[in-house]
Amino acid sequence: MTLIDNTASVAPMTGEQREQFERDGYLVVPGALSSAEVEYYTDALDRLYEQERAAGQVSPTGAMHKLSAVASLPEVVDLINHPNTFPLVWSILGWNVHIYHSHLDVHPTIRVPKPYRFEWHQDGGRQNREIETTPRPRLSVKIAYWLSDVSETGRGNFKVVPGSHLSDRIDGPPSRDIRWPEPEGAIEVTANPGDAVFFDRRLWHTRTDNYSDITRKGIFFAYSHRWSHGRDENDALFAHEAFADFSPVQRQLLGAKLATEGQVPGDHQWGHYPETTPLHGYLREHGLLDPSYPPLMP
Repeated sequence: MTLIDNTASVAPMTGEQREQFERDGYLVVPGALSSAEVEYYTDALDRLYEQERAAGQVSPTGAMHKLSAVASLPEVVDLINHPNTFPLVWSILGWNVHIYHSHLDVHPTIRVPKPYRFEWHQDGGRQNREIETTPRPRLSVKIAYWLSDVSETGRGNFKVVPGSHLSDRIDGPPSRDIRWPEPEGAIEVTANPGDAVFFDRRLWHTRTDNYSDITRKGIFFAYSHRWSHGRDENDALFAHEAFADFSPVQRQLLGAKLATEGQVPGDHQWGHYPETTPLHGYLREHGLLDPSYPPLMP
């Protein structure tokens, strides 16, 4: 099922958006999803959550953090290249991209206070220890779709330090269980149901605890260049009957093999052969290719 108007015009990130993103490390996209989309994806997420809860696959507090979003819930596939958010991805990273990590989150009200833990981090894991340049390269970006109302603070909001994506470190405790002051300038990002947050993986951020009476629900997709290794395990998805209806661009983003027998030798994730990359073809056909992302010579 699709609720998206595929005839709508698609345009790159605006100059104002780019300036804000480069300055702050994130953008809020108000009304990225319609009310009908919010209802549809909330219903789908709720069904999965009940299945996981019945199977004992949620945390003791009732929280669910389910990886491989589309493989776990094929109904969310249209979010991965949504026209209201996806242009931000290829405007920043270019056309040789895929989703290397995604998750479905449900965080009910916390009834008993949790032990303190300093959770501030940059996305990327080991790359933040092993890449020697300063500041570290961007490498990936992420979209968070909000299905619950986090328009007020204290609802498990996404918390960030604007502009911190250009800082390789923030002050923190020697051990995560030691209470420590919040980073200077930290704010909770507020959003309405249907809003999206697009952010640089280097942005220092954390998920706050949800002590409100609202269950926090969100769907997250992280995009990187296709030469980065994927965390999602989508082999079973490629055999799923729903996969036949996915578009070429959606298949690219989910890491499916694209080149067919008799074409160039394999689908080169480094972007050597743009003709095997559906998003390159889409942007070329619509006059949207950014000349700063030329193909590599094989």
